[in-house]
Amino acid sequence: MQMSDTRQIAAPPSDVYAALLDPEVLKACVPGATEVTGNPDDGFEATVTQKVGPVKATFKGAVTLSDRVENQSLTISGEGKGGAAGFAKGGAEVRMAAVDGGTELSYDVEAKVGGKLAQLGSRIIDGFAKKMADQFFANLQETLEGPPAQDAETEGAEPAKKGWLGRLTGKD
Repeated sequence: MQMSDTRQIAAPPSDVYAALLDPEVLKACVPGATEVTGNPDDGFEATVTQKVGPVKATFKGAVTLSDRVENQSLTISGEGKGGAAGFAKGGAEVRMAAVDGGTELSYDVEAKVGGKLAQLGSRIIDGFAKKMADQFFANLQETLEGPPAQDAETEGAEPAKKGWLGRLTGKD
C-alpha cells in the first residue's frame, strides 16, 4: 500500500522537524501509541494498540529516522510485531518546505502487513493504513498549531491551547 499527501502547517519548518524528532510528540501523534522511548540517533521503541477490522492487537516495535536533512526532510521507518495478529512495517518519506504562513509538509507512505492481518484483505488494510497516516499527520498539525480555532461567537470558550513548542518554552 502506498499513498502520498500534503499538509499546510502554521509553523516554521524548524519546529515541524524538531517535533518529528521528539518522542513525546511522536507518542501524542501516533494513533494508539501507549509508549514511545528512545532518541532520533539510536531510534525509538514504541508500543501501539490498534484494531484493524475484527483484529485488535498490541504491536511492539522499533522506529528509525534516516536520511535526515535538518528542517527539510527525513525518512521514518518502523516495524512492529503483534503476536498472533501478525506484523506491520512501513515507512514515510517526509519533506518540509517553507511557505507563506508556515510549512508545506508532504509525505509518501508505504505499509505492509503479514499474518492474520494480511488475511483481512487489501481494501481493509489499505483503508486502515491511509487512516493511520492521515491521523498521524493531522495530530502532528494540531500539536504544532494547537486545536482548531473555535467560533468567535461561542460563549464561555476557553482560550486556545498552546502548541507543543509554546508549552515547552512558555511562549506562544
